[in-house]
Amino acid sequence: MRNAFGSPQSLLVLGGTSDIALATARLLITKRVTRVVLAGRDVTRQEQAAGPLRALGADVRCVHFDALDIMTHQKVLGDLFAAEEFDAVLMAFGLLGRQRDDESNPVAAARIGQVNYVGAVSAGLVCAEALRAQGHGALIVLSSIAAVRARRSNFIYGSAKAGLDAFAQGLGDALHGSGVHVMVVRPGFVTTKMTAGLHRRPFATTPEAVARAIAAALRSRTGIVWAPPLLRTVMTVVRLLPRSVLRRIPV
Repeated sequence: MRNAFGSPQSLLVLGGTSDIALATARLLITKRVTRVVLAGRDVTRQEQAAGPLRALGADVRCVHFDALDIMTHQKVLGDLFAAEEFDAVLMAFGLLGRQRDDESNPVAAARIGQVNYVGAVSAGLVCAEALRAQGHGALIVLSSIAAVRARRSNFIYGSAKAGLDAFAQGLGDALHGSGVHVMVVRPGFVTTKMTAGLHRRPFATTPEAVARAIAAALRSRTGIVWAPPLLRTVMTVVRLLPRSVLRRIPV
């Protein structure tokens, strides 16, 4: 049965070891998902992550996918869609980097842009066309509140996420009426492996809370999801602050 919203039956995860993605997969399996494909660079780690998902009763497969290797995206993702349909695709790969170090390392800074934006554009377009061809599906794109306003503390990562956020919104407009819906998820600071060792920020949340927000948004066909919801108001204020003021705020 085709049901991309509310209770999808099948899920493709790009970034198969992401804490947010795995929390989302666990939650959706308890609702209706029976098939999951974890796609990412480290298949060994994905197999370890697949164990708890299988224990919940899902059929889980792990495949190799490299966000940086854009020349392989059409082949890898095309083969997945040729073999089976997916009700939902969750794009969850990303690279945070180390802002202070990356400012003096252009190669490392460029890699952040390549993973978070260039790789996502490539993979997103391939998945969007496949979902359009099957006539249904949800493309869930993990953005960030860092995309909303450039800030001194993370403008390299934030600029890449800003590009991704704009791309995903435009892609959603392009797919309107096709049966495919694009959801942009903007979490705040999430306590995950990626943020381990960083100072905990205000309004910090968990992968499980973001997963619940995603599941709720699937039911309501929401276009933009803030996690936690209060960040929508907070970032509206931050967006309006003069740069001279924002420079003095440690955000």
